[in-house]
Amino acid sequence: MDKLQEIESKKASLIEKLKKVTSAKEISEIKSEYLKKYVKSLYSELKNLSAEEKKSFGKTINDFKNFAEEKISEAESKFKAQKSSAKYDVTIFKDNIKIGAEHPLIKLYKRIEEVFVGMGFSVVQGPEIELDKYNFEMLNMPSHHPARDMQDTFYISAPNVLLRSHTSSVQIRAMEKMQPPIQIISPGTVYRVDDIDPQHTPMFYQIEGLMVAENISFANLKAVLTRFLKEVFGEEVGVKFRPSYYPYTEPSAAIDMSCTKCGGKGCRTCKGTGWITVAGSGMVHPNVLEGVGYDSKKYTGFAFGLGLNRFALTYYDLDEIRKLYENDISLWNQI
Repeated sequence: MDKLQEIESKKASLIEKLKKVTSAKEISEIKSEYLKKYVKSLYSELKNLSAEEKKSFGKTINDFKNFAEEKISEAESKFKAQKSSAKYDVTIFKDNIKIGAEHPLIKLYKRIEEVFVGMGFSVVQGPEIELDKYNFEMLNMPSHHPARDMQDTFYISAPNVLLRSHTSSVQIRAMEKMQPPIQIISPGTVYRVDDIDPQHTPMFYQIEGLMVAENISFANLKAVLTRFLKEVFGEEVGVKFRPSYYPYTEPSAAIDMSCTKCGGKGCRTCKGTGWITVAGSGMVHPNVLEGVGYDSKKYTGFAFGLGLNRFALTYYDLDEIRKLYENDISLWNQI
């Protein structure tokens, strides 16, 4: 067999070997065999040829080298593509993937939002770093008002900049931008100077609601909040409104719900009364309406607020708020 036939035979054997490769290591070995060892052996034979023969045979060697490089490169690209496709095959289904559970507060909030949105409320949010103007003054609590003592506040830059102590400030901002009729809930994080204990944390979650339009009465307030509690806790739950005091509503009412643990019979959770206070509410004070430019003789409205953390204690039958912050995944899966 002369050299030209040998080279053609090598081309054929190279193609056959490349068809059978199963690893990058095999491609590397073929590259060494054909592009290093064999080509080197061909070059070593040039010294035995005449000048004219060297020129012709040298071209033959280069043609083989280019052919081998091209075929090996194609095989490398094809093998890498196959390997990549196998590694990231999105059609492969794995049934051992663990999906995280929603935090109980998020789960409960979504349920509450669903109920209120279903009654026509929109969701509005505002800043957590707030001005005294929105957190107190425009809610009928000027600097000398004793109601400020009801909320121990985190001040950032006294006396005007603070961490909001309730999301009622969002209602004021919304009323400044919107004209009646207005129907919103304002969820978010609020801050108060409290020690951490089974019933208190310095940061917690609150949901407040507001409805302002013509001819809104206390009957509308009772209807909306009674429907809300029955949607969340069931039709059998009892609801009552009792007189209370909030500076930005008049008249004001605390909302009590029959204890879900004892069914209203009286237990440790409800302190033997059969009732649990779940929210505060009332008719928006005329001073608040006038402060945002609403005509209090034409428009009336109601507002309400509930602490989502304490609401969660009743909803999930937990004995203390701190459990909501412990990141106990086993608990999240149970509730």
